[in-house]
Amino acid sequence: MTAVPLRRNRDFVLLQTGQLLSSVGTQSTSIAYPLLVLGVTHSAAKTGIVSFARALPWALLALPAGLAADRWSRRRLMIAADCVRVAAIGTLAATILLHRLAYWEIVLVAVVEGSGSALFSAARAGALRAVVPARQLPAAAATETGRGAVVSLGAPPLGGALFGVARALPFLVDAISYAFSTLSLLAMRTPFQEKREADLAPLRTRLAEGFRFMWGRPFLRTCALLFGLANFIGLGVLLAVVVIGRRQGLSGGEVGALVAAFGACLLLGSFLSPLVRRVLPVRGVLVLELWTWIGCAAFLVWPSVYVLTASILPTAIAIPSTDSVVHGYRIAMTPDRLLGRSEAVWSTIALLIAPLGPLAAGLLLATGSPRAAIALFAGFGLVLAVWGTLSPSIRTAPSLDELDDLAPAALVP
Repeated sequence: MTAVPLRRNRDFVLLQTGQLLSSVGTQSTSIAYPLLVLGVTHSAAKTGIVSFARALPWALLALPAGLAADRWSRRRLMIAADCVRVAAIGTLAATILLHRLAYWEIVLVAVVEGSGSALFSAARAGALRAVVPARQLPAAAATETGRGAVVSLGAPPLGGALFGVARALPFLVDAISYAFSTLSLLAMRTPFQEKREADLAPLRTRLAEGFRFMWGRPFLRTCALLFGLANFIGLGVLLAVVVIGRRQGLSGGEVGALVAAFGACLLLGSFLSPLVRRVLPVRGVLVLELWTWIGCAAFLVWPSVYVLTASILPTAIAIPSTDSVVHGYRIAMTPDRLLGRSEAVWSTIALLIAPLGPLAAGLLLATGSPRAAIALFAGFGLVLAVWGTLSPSIRTAPSLDELDDLAPAALVP
């Protein structure tokens, strides 16, 4: 029986529409946060701390969020996460409008928003798996990356422009976008999990089960570690683009346009992803992206923010193909009852050092030279590329053709 195309899958379209609107708000504030901190404190170090605070909960709360996603209703958890983020971002917007903003409040809201995002993300993989057949999951993962690319293309300039009109405006838009995400979840008909009995095993046992599933598969384990290092580099370099751009005289809208160029290349990469998956094996897709991370070394020769932005564009083109093969394969092969915990272990590994990227960038930009900051990330990029190329588990990466056999077996308790 032929599966319904994704564009005609009602619940998949609803899920993507809600996430599209939510991502527009989130990406708008990804520019607005550093612009706000720079405007209030004039400190690159404090800007890095806020980005660190926003990303840290993804690593710290991934495991408890995964446990919650496997035990309770994923739909309710996602709605609760959206409501928490509406309240936090709305409060920040109100504080700005009342001219009572303090730096510690920005940090606090960033932590709360990041915590809501961690809870939402732990349940979202189950929602995606519930509405998409296993063989279509790589295509669905590529679609999600393409959606993110569209947002990355338009939202950063929008966030910079809205911030130029009023500091509170991008945060108001973000709060409204989370409300639209809630409405899309309420309109979906498919249950977000299979029928399951209550797991009465001790907490440690349930956590260990998810950890064993992920860690016991060398390909997934190595990819999680590689993604963690890539996230460290990516978040750090993107923050450096914002700070260096402002130092070199660019407006908020112009800085947003530079970040949007990264989104444009993500979008291009999402269109190319089906072709790349047909032409290259999974190992080739991974290694292709890993070697692009050393491109930021071009800034060491020509320290212009435009050169720095151009150096990361090949990476943006490669990312959608990598995401589609790794995320699609991982979600398809994981049993539904373990999906929250398995994704939590993945997120913990993949995001554990990610918050340190913007923190390191902010501190180095505040105390040293931009070249020193980018040299750090270029060095890590070289380590990433060599490691991925020589890794035995990447060299023996699975084929996506295995999904037809893996997915039914994965559903057996």
